[in-house]
Amino acid sequence: MITLYHCLDARSFRALWALEEVGAPYDLKMLPFPPRYLAREYLEVNPLGTIPLLIDGETRMTESAAICQYLAERYSGPPLSVRPDEPGYGAYLNALHCGEATLTFPQTLVLRYTTLEPPERRLPQAADDYARWTLGRLAGFEMMMAGADYVAAGRFTVADISVAYALMLLKFIGLFEQAPASLQAYYARLKARPAFRRAKAAQQHAAEEQGVAPTIAKR
Repeated sequence: MITLYHCLDARSFRALWALEEVGAPYDLKMLPFPPRYLAREYLEVNPLGTIPLLIDGETRMTESAAICQYLAERYSGPPLSVRPDEPGYGAYLNALHCGEATLTFPQTLVLRYTTLEPPERRLPQAADDYARWTLGRLAGFEMMMAGADYVAAGRFTVADISVAYALMLLKFIGLFEQAPASLQAYYARLKARPAFRRAKAAQQHAAEEQGVAPTIAKR
């Protein structure tokens, strides 16, 4: 059985959502956030101290977008993935990695310098700069989508999971209402998927069962 180490609504949610989409059985292990400080024993399992960590037999993966791709290709295939011979293959790969590298990365700096750092180490100017950077990148991504319902191949794929998590994080850092209206509508469509709702319920149930606090801890 696949094992996923996860924190509530952290970027590992991509992997959890993908697991629900492909229908593969899994064991969900919840951790407090950030685990490298609040669950030091986790470093023995994942020396990076990051989440997600997905273990599938001999396979160990720590990159959320790559895990989505792995699960889709190993356990599902199209329509959740896009084949190399399909016209949308390049757009699929681009969006899969754009969701993390381009759209999520600057938000993590906003989160760090407004919430995660202790008050004396917070940097409002840096947070504001990266918030503007985030919104600029969202505007550019909206232009790339050109009004399409999904990011590639005219259908829902795990690349949409990657991008949708970036939009989900916007809500946490308070920028969602400033996102382009078309991306807000796009996120509303995606979060209505049954697998999204199952993933949300699964993490809540596992957190309660395993005694993990549902909020990000401030250091």
